[in-house]
Amino acid sequence: MFVAWRDLRFARGRFVLIAIVVTLISILVGFLSGLTGGLAAQNVTGILTLGADRIVLAPSAPGASPTWSDSTVTADQLSLWKGADGVDDAIPLGVSQIRAQSAGERVAVTVFATPDGAQGAPAADGAIALSAPAAVALGADVGDVITIADDPYEVTSIAGDDWYSHTPVVRMALSQWQQLQSRTGGEADTATAILVTGAADWASVDASAGTTSQSSLGSLTLLPAFRSEIGSLLLIVVLLFGISALVIGAFFTVWTMQRRGDVAILKALGATDGALVRDALGQALVVLTAGTLIGTVIVLIAGLAVSGTLPYLLSPWTTIAPAVLLIAVGLIGAAFALRAVTTASPLTALGSNR
Repeated sequence: MFVAWRDLRFARGRFVLIAIVVTLISILVGFLSGLTGGLAAQNVTGILTLGADRIVLAPSAPGASPTWSDSTVTADQLSLWKGADGVDDAIPLGVSQIRAQSAGERVAVTVFATPDGAQGAPAADGAIALSAPAAVALGADVGDVITIADDPYEVTSIAGDDWYSHTPVVRMALSQWQQLQSRTGGEADTATAILVTGAADWASVDASAGTTSQSSLGSLTLLPAFRSEIGSLLLIVVLLFGISALVIGAFFTVWTMQRRGDVAILKALGATDGALVRDALGQALVVLTAGTLIGTVIVLIAGLAVSGTLPYLLSPWTTIAPAVLLIAVGLIGAAFALRAVTTASPLTALGSNR
């Protein structure tokens, strides 16, 4: 690293410039990763906290692919799943997005409905449980009354940070949800999904019932809003990583070509290709680490500043992981500049071209 350190001190302006570029890219990648994580959390945390071994959805029409937005599970399908070998429990779940109104606010919420107080739903009629985001949005507290579809419900509890498709989750008894469905044209004895626990032959039961079962994580692909939103954001993040590799690779390629004569002299003095490669990659690692570290610190400060106003997730997966990956991708880009190091001829330093 002796020559690399000398280069860093001699050409400070060039290396500061590329470090600034790396810093800006790390800010973009880190902030977008946090935003992606926050948006994902406000899309699916309600599903991920259901705690079932399998979530069963049914298509609304024969031959169609089921999704969370149009799934309809009949009473016969529920009975078949309850009686299947290996199934310990099968709980119907009703899901619908609707508006709720308190004394001073009217907001969109998602209703999760289960029977007999399962999944945190109140067992009593006329009662409702709010997630913390729903309570904040409605300005409601335990004992307050909120209105859904002109029906009053008393808030019995506030717990959890559950979201579904960017709307906070509220919970009620399945029987009351089915009454709401029947008033809006739905069938009174259906549900949206089945929460199954056990170890059954999933494919066999699916084939018999005409349903599709997935794990909680796998069922997220059946949420159209999640697929389109997260897919677009992740594509942008991947492109930013690709751009960083190209920019860093181009910089070090040009820089290595400019110092090709110096490399040839080092080879003439006995330096090995391995030592010169370590020298070049070490130089790139210093620049990448410095730029990424500064960018990550800025992302942490910005994340703390906006976490209360934007759907932003501040965690090691959205800060440290992108930073480490950015350094790795940058080193891969810098590795493409090594050909000028390994192919430099000592004869050039001895003047053989004269």
